[in-house]
Amino acid sequence: MNRNELVAQIRAKKSYLCVGLDTDITKIPKHLLSYADPVFEFNRRIIDATKDLCVSYKINTAFYESRGMKGWESLERTINYIPDTHFTIADAKRGDIGNTSAQYAKTFFEAYPFHSVTVAPYMGSDSVLPFLEYRDKWTILLGLTSNLGAADFELLQTDGERLYEKVLRTASGWGSPNNLMFVVGATQASEFENIRNIVPDHFFLVPGVGAQGGSLREISEKAMNKDVGILVNASRAIIYAGHGEDFAEEARTVAAQYQQEMAGYIRSYSAVV
Repeated sequence: MNRNELVAQIRAKKSYLCVGLDTDITKIPKHLLSYADPVFEFNRRIIDATKDLCVSYKINTAFYESRGMKGWESLERTINYIPDTHFTIADAKRGDIGNTSAQYAKTFFEAYPFHSVTVAPYMGSDSVLPFLEYRDKWTILLGLTSNLGAADFELLQTDGERLYEKVLRTASGWGSPNNLMFVVGATQASEFENIRNIVPDHFFLVPGVGAQGGSLREISEKAMNKDVGILVNASRAIIYAGHGEDFAEEARTVAAQYQQEMAGYIRSYSAVV
């Protein structure tokens, strides 16, 4: 999926919502456990209930890898079920020496049809460039994350700037706004204006809204650009909104609330529509 196609989806749906399919088999409704593949059945119903309200789905691979072969089978069924119109994210946080990163890229861009993959920048350019070689695929680089441990390294001062700022400035030259995004945690709202000044045209993947307490209004006000330029991920707040047989309807209700709020912010803060 190229940038124009992604922006077109945002424009058509008046939404920049990404639904996180971080599906924990111990948290899904019990009546689904009788299915041959409970995780896929749960994901299928969530997708059917939310696909007209969101533009993206993010699959955190840890929730699938931890279940061995059964988990990978659930992941494969899920990614193949998501409509081609939706931007898909493998939240895998890969990154290694060049030949290893090339295999990770092949995994998520060839073996599985993801549009993007999250990548850790710690090992530098040669660990990231193999992901950027794919046409109409995206690398989503960790920039400033939501977790408490972000202060351990990301906010450290180095050569007159914080480490995360150096990562953004340096890595923005490895790709372009057409194939490189950055992860910026929603709980780091005070930094969004600074980050947007450093990388004015790139898309941000913004986790941390909902269960983690990030403010959708503040993020939208500070981070939007003319193409909206943000994908806001909500996982637990949507997929675990309900716990009974109507869980998908409950998920849809929450997703619709996000979409309606986003439509208002698009009108207020962006020139996309």
